Amino acid sequence: MSTSQRPSRPITVELRQTVVEDLPEVSLIQNEDLRNKVVEAWAYALAESSFDRITSLPAEGNPGVFRMKRGTQADHLRGVTRVAMAIADEFQTSFPETDIDRDVIIAGGLVHDVGKPWEFDPVNRDKWTGDPSRAGLPSLRHPVYGIHVCFAVGLPEEVIHIVLAHPYEGDFLVRSLESTIVHRADSLWWAVAGASGLLDPSSKSVLDSRKISPRKLRNEGG
Repeated sequence: MSTSQRPSRPITVELRQTVVEDLPEVSLIQNEDLRNKVVEAWAYALAESSFDRITSLPAEGNPGVFRMKRGTQADHLRGVTRVAMAIADEFQTSFPETDIDRDVIIAGGLVHDVGKPWEFDPVNRDKWTGDPSRAGLPSLRHPVYGIHVCFAVGLPEEVIHIVLAHPYEGDFLVRSLESTIVHRADSLWWAVAGASGLLDPSSKSVLDSRKISPRKLRNEGG
């Protein structure tokens, strides 16, 4: 017997507008078609989930892992995108002969976690944790579900590759230049968040394994 799937919600103008509001960096994508497809990807992913907008998604690396003390998933997406842009800009400024596609960097940074509404969805989590023998736990990790979303809305292969390859799934592939930049920006963002003391104490064992020691935040005293 197959497990039931959540019915989709309509993708509305209002839903697309929340994406633009939550990810203002999307306006930096020069190619209009690519810019629109980034918005469509997030609208599609949200419509397949219980979340009404990106800022409703918890700020976690994976469900229950690297939980932030405050903020939302939008903070992570925007931060990774800005770090990736800074890396690209540094190399293109210092070495103008480098050929880095800035639009792909921005698009890839903004959608690299577009599969998280599926993996984080509370209805899905209840289903998977209730009986992992049926559909797994989770049935698909967010990078894999993310490429489904990206293909569905017609994002280019260069961006889809970033979505799949940004976490350890990419260790089985040869990462593109733009994918390498977003992958490193994503890892760096979480490492600095951990070292800065921005992660919940539940992340201690993972930080210890990576030899990262959190510093107390200014408002924590002690």
